[in-house]
Amino acid sequence: MSEWKQRCESEWSLQGAPMPDGLDWKSVFDASPLGRNLLKNPSPHGLSKDTPLPEPDLPEFPTRGRPRFQPDGDFSGWTTSLEVLPYDTSGIPEGAVVCELPQCSWFTMEQVVDLKAEGLWEELLDEFQPEILIQDWYEESQLHASIYQLQVKLLGADKSTVISEHSVNPSEDLSNYSHNWKEVSHVFSGYGPGVRYVHFQHRLKSQFMVMFYTTLFTGSSVMVRPTKTSS
Repeated sequence: MSEWKQRCESEWSLQGAPMPDGLDWKSVFDASPLGRNLLKNPSPHGLSKDTPLPEPDLPEFPTRGRPRFQPDGDFSGWTTSLEVLPYDTSGIPEGAVVCELPQCSWFTMEQVVDLKAEGLWEELLDEFQPEILIQDWYEESQLHASIYQLQVKLLGADKSTVISEHSVNPSEDLSNYSHNWKEVSHVFSGYGPGVRYVHFQHRLKSQFMVMFYTTLFTGSSVMVRPTKTSS
């Protein structure tokens, strides 16, 4: 066994995992594909889940700004899109005069992780099927009962065949004020052979009414763990 292959086996406790001789094990070791976050720019707002969220800055006399729907942040590494939602007029009595209505929007961010490009190899993915851990943290913004959605898909080599998927669409409790980070996590295991890509997509709701309010996130993560799973 080559020195670099031995180092990979020892570093990630891969005893019993398929480790073909033909691989460039130094490149695999340098890529360090196991146990690290494979998403780029996981915290575009520059915030940490270990730091309390800042309270919204609410001026005593708010000045109406121009309508806006996209939050601030450095979203490099993400593909982003915006969906402005129609005004919600449900619950307004007929004939009532309404001076202002909130208008909401979904801000969608997604990334596709190429597992082989990150240093993983086909035999490991197909036979060993290491656990794939998904993690994300979002703000209890209390803008709406639905402020966060997550969809993660494990894709085949064609980038379109869905081998496994997981979705989260929580409903928020607005009856009591709470302003903390909320964790979302999932472990893919026993997903079967053929996985080559991970498509990570989440949506966060913003709202404009006189001022702009958004739902923040941090710590988005896709991590492959050297833990063998079976179907």
